[in-house]
Amino acid sequence: MNRFASGDGLLPVPVFQNSRAMDNFAEIKNVSYSYRQSGREPLVAVNQISLDVPRGGHVAILGRNGSGKSTLARLINALEQPSEGTLIVDDLSAAVEENIWEIRRRCGMVFQNPDNQIIGTTVEEDVAFGPENLGFPPADIRRAVDDALAFVGLEDMAQKAPHLLSGGQKQKLAIAGILAMRPSCLILDEATSMLDPLSRQEFMDLVCRLIRDEGLTVINITHNMEEVQLAGQVAVMSKGQLASIGTPADIFEQVEQIKAEGLDVPAHNEIVHELANRLQVSLFPKEAATWNDALATVRRLMTKASSDAELRKRIIWAADLIRSEQTARTPDKRSESEPIISVENLTYTYDADSPLATAVLHDVGFNVHRGELLGIVGHSGSGKSTLIQHLNGLLRVQKGSVRVLGLNASNNADIRKIRQKVGLLFQYPEHQLFEETVFRDIAFGPRRMSLAEDEVKRRVLKAAEIVGLQTDDLERSPFELSGGQKRRAAIAGVLAMEPEILILDEPAAGLDPAGRDEILGYAGMLRDLGVTVILVSHSMEDISRLADRVLVLRQGCVHALGRPADVFSDASRLAEAGLAVPRPSAFLRDLQDDLEGLDCDCYSPEAAVEALITCFAARLSAEESKSSGGDGDVQ
Repeated sequence: MNRFASGDGLLPVPVFQNSRAMDNFAEIKNVSYSYRQSGREPLVAVNQISLDVPRGGHVAILGRNGSGKSTLARLINALEQPSEGTLIVDDLSAAVEENIWEIRRRCGMVFQNPDNQIIGTTVEEDVAFGPENLGFPPADIRRAVDDALAFVGLEDMAQKAPHLLSGGQKQKLAIAGILAMRPSCLILDEATSMLDPLSRQEFMDLVCRLIRDEGLTVINITHNMEEVQLAGQVAVMSKGQLASIGTPADIFEQVEQIKAEGLDVPAHNEIVHELANRLQVSLFPKEAATWNDALATVRRLMTKASSDAELRKRIIWAADLIRSEQTARTPDKRSESEPIISVENLTYTYDADSPLATAVLHDVGFNVHRGELLGIVGHSGSGKSTLIQHLNGLLRVQKGSVRVLGLNASNNADIRKIRQKVGLLFQYPEHQLFEETVFRDIAFGPRRMSLAEDEVKRRVLKAAEIVGLQTDDLERSPFELSGGQKRRAAIAGVLAMEPEILILDEPAAGLDPAGRDEILGYAGMLRDLGVTVILVSHSMEDISRLADRVLVLRQGCVHALGRPADVFSDASRLAEAGLAVPRPSAFLRDLQDDLEGLDCDCYSPEAAVEALITCFAARLSAEESKSSGGDGDVQ
């Protein structure tokens, strides 16, 4: 048996591979698959796909929600069988019934929603379920469980009940359950979507180590472009077909095409391409493929500007335009408005006075101002979801105080009033749908408020319009909608209650970039309409560009609170909380030594480009001033 080291032990990995040094783990030839639909034509999810997955390779699969990525993964794992074409997995035909269980044994799959694959009553029992069913000897089961939990950082929670874990910790548990079964191929279906930045990095480091040292084959379905950079091959799917395939450098070279598919490119790649577009200069092929390549490109353009008169003119003109646009922007005064939520010394323990007691919040205190968007971030298990459930009385205050709109969240009479004014959207909000039609689902909340039917209808139609649902959609069953439509319907159900405060707990988890921007756009729009918004997210990029202020939780305590520029300016303090500086800001920080005075508090590629051009122009002006003063030629 081969083994890989975790630092805390050794986990054996069986040798399923054959003796060939170079071949394919999976061979997909003209494969199609359709889902049956009651009373409607079958839905073609995968259409004539042909793809080879190299043994020991790392393949990333990109595409919009509904493009067929997850269906393709289920076909490779033999959870579904192709309706057309040929599929060979580890030299086994998926068309042969006797091979199905062996294919599933060799392909471990981590799904997007961890709740769908957690079944044990304790963490270690859940991880042991797979090895037990595969017939591992008891000693191997014990070692596999311990090592898998150590890999994902849950070794201290082995005796905990899974329902007491945070969303991110549940995702780590699901990953551990697959690793304990020692698969030959690891299929990740948005497996890191609920992890904090450092946990995601640690997990991807583990994945890369398994590929490098043990020859594990990895198929990673993801919307995180930094993860895609780690792959050897990238396949882009669109409407059930392969739109393109190549290395990460090949794929991300086509910035406009990738964005047209509703996807992102890595921040460093987008910054350099946008900078080149703004300055009307050409880039060399794949010049910005990697982080270091992109930094070198910025330095090349900066050097070129010193000797290219035409480029200097374009930089100065672009900088003047940026300054005029920035002057026209209205300063934000939201944080100076009255507090609408006040939390003081809030402390909370799950299963208090029991052997499973888990302290989650410790003396948490902060205010939320009317009309602002407050971002809440923190590592997995830091207490984010527990905190927000106190803000509408879903969890009762054990110690401390919570006041919302002047009402006491500890008072039963006040809690009913609070819930009419505070809308809470959980992770995977589509799970909140339950009525027979979309209209009735959206209308449920307003009807519970005893509103007249005309007012209920007005609110339903208004909410549906805000989220982009069509009139015809309102008479459909919510369970017939696409994933994106379900999420819109769930959001509309909260908006129809016309809350003064809207709390969103990871609303964009698992969505493609276009869907993410759409959902988060609703949050920004509502904030602009005067609704107070609280947004919980693991995405530092989303929080930094949307939030008026940011609250950082660390191990149940307030670690930092302030404007994005204040919170994200201290990388070491963020790292203490398991977080990271947003990628555009991190990119600029790596250029600080080259560009004196560069503003690094930029949280979108567009803002980063503006900062670079402004700094370029200031440097050129200083050089020209020095030259005109007789101190030498322009350097």
